[in-house]
Amino acid sequence: MYDSKVQALRAVYQLIEWRRYKEALQEVEQLLREQPEDPDLFALLGQIYLGMSDTEKALHWSDEALKRDPDHQVAWYVRIVVYYERQDEAAFYEALPEAQRIDPYETSYHFYHANLLNKKGKFKEAKEKILQALEINAESPILLAILSYTEALLNNMAESARLDRQAIKYDSENPQILLYLAWAAGLRGDYKLQETYMRTVVRINPEEKQYRDEYLAALQQSQLLYRIVLWPTRILRKMQPWQVLITWVIAGIIFRPLLLGFIVLYVATHWITKGIVHVRVFGWGRRGA
Repeated sequence: MYDSKVQALRAVYQLIEWRRYKEALQEVEQLLREQPEDPDLFALLGQIYLGMSDTEKALHWSDEALKRDPDHQVAWYVRIVVYYERQDEAAFYEALPEAQRIDPYETSYHFYHANLLNKKGKFKEAKEKILQALEINAESPILLAILSYTEALLNNMAESARLDRQAIKYDSENPQILLYLAWAAGLRGDYKLQETYMRTVVRINPEEKQYRDEYLAALQQSQLLYRIVLWPTRILRKMQPWQVLITWVIAGIIFRPLLLGFIVLYVATHWITKGIVHVRVFGWGRRGA
């Protein structure tokens, strides 16, 4: 019985890897007829629905698994990812300590935590979380990629570039890894590399809208006119929030006509370069998908 279950679970995980989620669901439902109270199967259902972006069902089956096994690692993992994808930070931070207690070697928890911290501008704290994860798995390309991005956010450009080379050595075909490396390259001003990474991402997964949008944005940033107009914003990014506020107030008082002119120029440049990219990618008279 045990060996047959292991083989069946391997088949389900293979289907998940191939993103054949409906077939995976059918396999798990068949197993549940034989073992209707198995928490592993409930957690697996949660994992499948997570892959299908059905967070409500994913959370439901995670709950069912935890009712039967409160320390089920996969169920807690599903729970954390659901909260992260829903951007439910309160639930995420409430569940995180328990999930890490149950599985202290799951580096994804540090990864998601670092992402949340980066979004809030807490780059040093994000770096600490990633370094903690790298102590568990020093050769994880996704951790190296997000650290490269975080170092770029911290204006540590040489270290960001070093980590880029290290990450790409381990994996050069993972879209998520390449996405972070593209963001890092853009922050370093290496627009050619950013465009190269995003072109590869779209080639690997052309159906993902975010990847297509990021590729078009990378092409736009590669335009010299856009970079010239964008230059002041790169300076502002390195400043503290209070410094940015004071700068805008002073500029608004002393250089109001110039400031208004810059805003008009920025908007015009944005749409002109966007049009150039559109023609470059789709040609004249065609609309992007």
